[in-house]
Amino acid sequence: MHQQKFLLEIKEEIPLNDKIAIFTGSSNPELAELICQQLDQPLGKMKRSRFKSGEIYVHYEEGIRNRDVYLIQSFSHPINEHFVELLIMIDAAKRASAKTINIVLPYFGYARQERKSAPREPISAKMLSDVLTTVGASRVITLDLHSPAIQGFFNIPVDHLTALDLICDYIKSKNILNPIIVSPDAGRAETAEKLANYLDYPFAIMVKKRPSHNESVITHVIGEVEGHTPIIIEDLIDTGSTIVNVVEGLKERGAHDSYVCATHPVFSGSALHRLKHKNIKEVVITDSLPLQEPCPDYVKVLTVSSLLAEAIRTNIHGGSISCLFKIKSV
Repeated sequence: MHQQKFLLEIKEEIPLNDKIAIFTGSSNPELAELICQQLDQPLGKMKRSRFKSGEIYVHYEEGIRNRDVYLIQSFSHPINEHFVELLIMIDAAKRASAKTINIVLPYFGYARQERKSAPREPISAKMLSDVLTTVGASRVITLDLHSPAIQGFFNIPVDHLTALDLICDYIKSKNILNPIIVSPDAGRAETAEKLANYLDYPFAIMVKKRPSHNESVITHVIGEVEGHTPIIIEDLIDTGSTIVNVVEGLKERGAHDSYVCATHPVFSGSALHRLKHKNIKEVVITDSLPLQEPCPDYVKVLTVSSLLAEAIRTNIHGGSISCLFKIKSV
């Protein structure tokens, strides 16, 4: 009995930074540094390199035995490289006897392949979930999934966060004249509606069809947009062509120039150039993904570092993740 009490007292004296370790992959080290600053926690030392053949190598340069390890990696370009790098980081942590391996995925790639829309197609989001779990992940912390149902693909806990509060606060600070929240398609309608209700703004939905990947055609609009300033809410922006179609469709129906808000700036190809459009006032994004080129003046970047840090802190100390949000959208 006395021995048990002594062990408990020793355990309570272990400082936080000896209980956890935070490491970053090569996709978004700047965000990882900001998260560690919020937690007053040093970023773990890890060697990452490539063999001449292109094979990925990682080595933890500090002990992680019996520690709760947090690995920060976004599935940014090149997405397949960063995915394999994360798998190798997980495997190395498991073989180093980490207590738990918690994956912080600000952007979960392949999320748009979450269902079959035609015969003989893969459900790639499910496959990625299975691989992460099989390799050894204990928990996933992610942000604004393309479809919330992806949480169900995992057999481990998933903390699904949203940047909607950040976007909401920024929108309010702009004092936009005669605003209207616009969902660019039916898939984002629920989130856009909740934002509209929270801000007490009117709400509209764009109806579109997709002839092929990264292409869309606006067919009609549900809601009155004439004379309003549209605030378009998306989870991600890839090529930007869909957003431009939405903006031009709204303008044709009598709306003012638009604000475009999205959590994940995938920005493939010439997306940034395409978004420099005469009918777009501002593009509001987060740093869930790093920008591949300097940020232009028409783009506003909001950091999600505090949100992700609070989620990590909640997992360490206990509590409810839902308490982090004013707008319950996920």
